[in-house]
Amino acid sequence: MRILLVEDDIDLQRNLSQHLVASNYRVDAVSDGEEGLFQGTEFNYDAAIIDLGLPKLDGITVITRLREKQRDFPILILTARDSWQDKVEGLDAGADDYLSKPFYPEELVARLNALIRRSAGKASPVINNGPFSINTSSLEVKKEEKFIMLSASEYKLFEYLMLHPGEVKSKTVLTEHIYDQDFDLDSNVIEVFIRRLRKKLDPDNEYGLIETLRGQGYRLTPLPKSQDDG
Repeated sequence: MRILLVEDDIDLQRNLSQHLVASNYRVDAVSDGEEGLFQGTEFNYDAAIIDLGLPKLDGITVITRLREKQRDFPILILTARDSWQDKVEGLDAGADDYLSKPFYPEELVARLNALIRRSAGKASPVINNGPFSINTSSLEVKKEEKFIMLSASEYKLFEYLMLHPGEVKSKTVLTEHIYDQDFDLDSNVIEVFIRRLRKKLDPDNEYGLIETLRGQGYRLTPLPKSQDDG
């Protein structure tokens, strides 16, 4: 998952980035509201974390303008302000949740996970598709209750596809959600990871799990519930 972090406290920004990366997110971190608005407008994100007290443009203005530009990814606001009015103002501007400083990074990651799941219509950390499942909290992947070992990049790719079943995702979009901005978007690395996922998850193409649409991208096939799911 690709996250935008807008926080002007460099030490906090660095600490949060480290925790998010350790939790399998990729992070674009900026330090002022103008850059945050530009990044949030120009690039695709799965969620944003925005501090309210930012230089150049305050967090409320950034959120308001992002929503005006139809950017609908979940937004978690950070605030050092104790006033409930400030929190309400942030939510009214279009934020989805908030955390008051100081807070534990683990709580931020848990809230972020929940926001992203809800935005994808998933209430539980366990996402199922036929006999396949992933746990977005423990980062575990199973097929018919048997654990499947994936690399970090393979997991990121599979998780993104599992959160968007039936949707065609281009190679560029998939690359943007896995790698940093300076990664070569023309690389064939996504094709390599797709082949690996097919080999590990559906080696006999029994389920047709990941479909290739020539010239468009890839699509995860929505599968019926297994008998064990009732």
